[in-house]
Amino acid sequence: MGSISTHNTTLEWSQYCNIIDGDLCTTPRTRHGINPATGKANPEVPLSSQEDVDRAMTAAQKAFKQWSTTSYDERRQAVLSFADALETEHAAFSSMLTQEQGKPLQFARMELDFAIQWLRGIAKLELPQEVIEEEDRKIVVRYTPLGVVVGIVPWNYPILLAVGKIAPAVMTGNTIIIKPSPFTPNGDLKLCELAQRFFPPGVVQCLSGDDELGPWLTAHPVPAKISFTGSSFTGKKVMESASKTLKRVTLELGGKDPAIICEDVNIKEVAPQIAQLAFLNSGQICIALKRIFVHEKIFDEFRDAMVEATNNLKMGEGNEPDVFLGPIQNSMQYDKVKGFFQDVEKQGYNIAVGGTNPSGEGYFITPTIVDRPAEDSRLVLEEPFGPIVPLLSYSTYEEAVEKANNTMYGLGASIWSSDIERANNLATKIEAGNVWVNSHFQLDPRVPFGGHKQSGIGTEWGVSGLISYCNSQALYLKK
Repeated sequence: MGSISTHNTTLEWSQYCNIIDGDLCTTPRTRHGINPATGKANPEVPLSSQEDVDRAMTAAQKAFKQWSTTSYDERRQAVLSFADALETEHAAFSSMLTQEQGKPLQFARMELDFAIQWLRGIAKLELPQEVIEEEDRKIVVRYTPLGVVVGIVPWNYPILLAVGKIAPAVMTGNTIIIKPSPFTPNGDLKLCELAQRFFPPGVVQCLSGDDELGPWLTAHPVPAKISFTGSSFTGKKVMESASKTLKRVTLELGGKDPAIICEDVNIKEVAPQIAQLAFLNSGQICIALKRIFVHEKIFDEFRDAMVEATNNLKMGEGNEPDVFLGPIQNSMQYDKVKGFFQDVEKQGYNIAVGGTNPSGEGYFITPTIVDRPAEDSRLVLEEPFGPIVPLLSYSTYEEAVEKANNTMYGLGASIWSSDIERANNLATKIEAGNVWVNSHFQLDPRVPFGGHKQSGIGTEWGVSGLISYCNSQALYLKK
């Protein structure tokens, strides 16, 4: 079990180690992810053992005693310095993100921009303290850190979603162990390695592993909270495991986001935006557009404009110029998405564009629009997490809202109309945690992000996101 110095001037990208108690730690056994555009192996990463988990937990507990009493301003300064360092390493992180995740380089750079913005934005937030009474006695409501937190990060936005857990956890005085996805571990290991320059040993740690690692972490008696981003299916397992020791949970889960397109939209302007929002990151976004409801008066014209826009989206390896769609991130997800194509073919649905997938290297899926499949079809009800989307019609706004809400999910939604008053009114009738008018997927670190129904429990980010990493404490003090 080796350990290596963490304080080089720039990160060195040839070796990937666990971060335990401030040290870079190797493991006897290793594993690797796959570059989804080429099928080639990515660099080897640690395969953590139960003993590694125990060591990290002990270090996190020990570090919590000091870190929880460090002033809020000092914690803020550490997070802001971390953001500056990440900005310095922007190019290297973006390059690795394209290599291991598959997303086009322009979007990898954008993810790094967001990650830096999130660190700085969350660092600016204040944790509230409220004085309820100050007469014969003083009653104060304050928020105190929970302890050790585990952050389980998915493979679609591995850098952004890791910092989205690290920043609020450490700002509120907790210590955190990050578990990257086995499909995209490299960038998160380097992210936590970089963090060692700004946080005491044990405050930010990272463990890479296979499918055994998640259950070891969620069942472990030490953590006070699990923050999980991923599928609703896995989220239920995380909650079940956490319930044994009454760990707090924040669950950011799947979505089936509707867009309601009103008959008064500028079709030439809106259709290309809808196509991009459905196929961004090859549809591998929890809040990608996944059901598009178009007013029947403009349905044919809108479909044709969306088909034209989709045909203009270039697919390919992420370092090629002007690529919009990279591959599906891993073989398991690739097979799942292909299952939706097989279902569409079996049912004989009308394909407006796409429908056939390229053969050869890489997990590439052609962006596909299915014209009015059955409303009880798999494609309309389930989340493909890939670039295949149903285009559906409606005749009244009441019907549009009812159809939009007819899902077990409730993560995001958007209303598109030239009549802002009508759009704003429709937005208030949607059952989802995030509703946009004439845009979609515009997030802000100051704003709580979470889902309704089976899209999750609790929120990340914003002040309520900070509070989710805390216990509420009422102090009844004598004067």
